[in-house]
Amino acid sequence: MQAASADPKLNQVPTFNDCLAGSGSVAWKINSEIVLLLGWGRAILLQFAHPLVAAGVADHSLFVADRGARMRRLRQTLRAMLAITFGTMDEVERAAGGINAIHDRVHGRLRETAGKFPAGTEYSAHDPALLRWVHATLLDTLPATYEQYIGPLSAAEKDRYCLEATGMGPLLGIPDGHLPQNMAALRAYMDEMHASGDIVVTDTARTLARELLYPPLPPVIGPLVRPLLWWARLPTIGGLPPAIREAYGFSWSARHEAALRLSTRVIRALTS
Repeated sequence: MQAASADPKLNQVPTFNDCLAGSGSVAWKINSEIVLLLGWGRAILLQFAHPLVAAGVADHSLFVADRGARMRRLRQTLRAMLAITFGTMDEVERAAGGINAIHDRVHGRLRETAGKFPAGTEYSAHDPALLRWVHATLLDTLPATYEQYIGPLSAAEKDRYCLEATGMGPLLGIPDGHLPQNMAALRAYMDEMHASGDIVVTDTARTLARELLYPPLPPVIGPLVRPLLWWARLPTIGGLPPAIREAYGFSWSARHEAALRLSTRVIRALTS
């Protein structure tokens, strides 16, 4: 049994307002750090590793066809996350309404067999199982990114972060108790998903990943930007579970690992 935190606030069950807009919340502490952006790529690639999520993105977004749409989508996602963490209750509800409006349009069927899912399998962005996977990839990534670049979190803080995040569930139509409420539940869920056969990197996921990590660049700026993108890809690719990284076809060597450690030390020094 985990010992209770010395901070009594971490041992209290959060209210709805605490979960979504509490200035003293652990979410406020973690999500306020801009370096969390370095973890988003990992979370997104984990999300794409679910064939139904990848199909929804490929079929119902301009992610590939309109490269400018990627940045617009990222900005929209970041604005929604910031509103959910730091906004008033009205802003939280508007952000949730925007997410639900997007999800209303995302439904369809798999065009071809993907792992254990046969061609014709229906998917919907309102499916609680898919929402739970997307939610879990963020819980699995953001606190780890904080610890990598900012500093350690206590076990109680990480449990509290999971519990606070469940406050968003009702606004997205996720059934009560469907989201992991502590790190042990999160770890068990992630292990279960990886062992279940539901997580399979498809050709669709690989295409989305290439578009995300290797965007085409205008010749005039390509030589200047490519080295920066190489460094920016390190936490995304290096942070993936080895089996998922291999399934995407990403190489990872001792050189990459050393570069990631170096970049981590530099960023920690700059943010300290």
